[in-house]
Amino acid sequence: MTVTALSDLVRPDRYPRSSGYDPAWLVGLDMGPNPLWLLEDLARDLELRPGMSVLDLGSGKGATSVFLAREYGVDVVAADWWTPAEEAAAVFAGAGVADRVRAVRAEAHALPFEPESFDAVVSIDAFEYFGTADGYLPYLVRFLRPGGQLGMATPALTREVRELGAIPAHIKRVVGWEAIAWHKAQWWRFQWEITELVDVTSARLQPDAWKDWLLWTRACAEQRPDGPEAGRPVIDMLTEDAGRFLSFALVTARRR
Repeated sequence: MTVTALSDLVRPDRYPRSSGYDPAWLVGLDMGPNPLWLLEDLARDLELRPGMSVLDLGSGKGATSVFLAREYGVDVVAADWWTPAEEAAAVFAGAGVADRVRAVRAEAHALPFEPESFDAVVSIDAFEYFGTADGYLPYLVRFLRPGGQLGMATPALTREVRELGAIPAHIKRVVGWEAIAWHKAQWWRFQWEITELVDVTSARLQPDAWKDWLLWTRACAEQRPDGPEAGRPVIDMLTEDAGRFLSFALVTARRR
């Protein structure tokens, strides 16, 4: 039997919750490396309970918000700047979670919420675009209730670009200057803890993140209408890197 790249996205041994979702549905909502794998791994460091109010910040086309509502029974506000709210709402209705997920189109620096609105803020493969500025965590944490949780998964490098002196050539060819925002997990720990607003509860690199990313890219390339070669630059980047530099940082904290 031939194993297709799409079937490689079903991995109950490592991601049992994510394996309950149709990989074709998930790939159809593609906006970056497998968001459910990242979220399922990150959630192991969080305490999500039914009835909690959760902000899914940078929710993309909605897969992570569906997962949060279904798997943890939380009430979700799905906030994204690039996906129209009505488009995300259609995804939520189709997944049967429209009663627990509300779509909001919002920019991460101008969130339309009252202070202390959420028990948790979760961000999957988005924080690198808006969260690296020194003043961002103090802004974001105001939307958390005291004791509220923050968790994010973001592309990472195993060594800082400033330490290396340059973005590695095979990464720069594909992502350019954006890789300067791909920080080590310990960089994020310091960045958050220095504010004295949160206590970091976990800061780690995801094991074999590059392999997960490669499986995802191959599956997406297989399904692309413009042909599988469209995914070749990322596939070549990950293959050449083989985990030397590329990873994902998973970081969680609690508001003091």
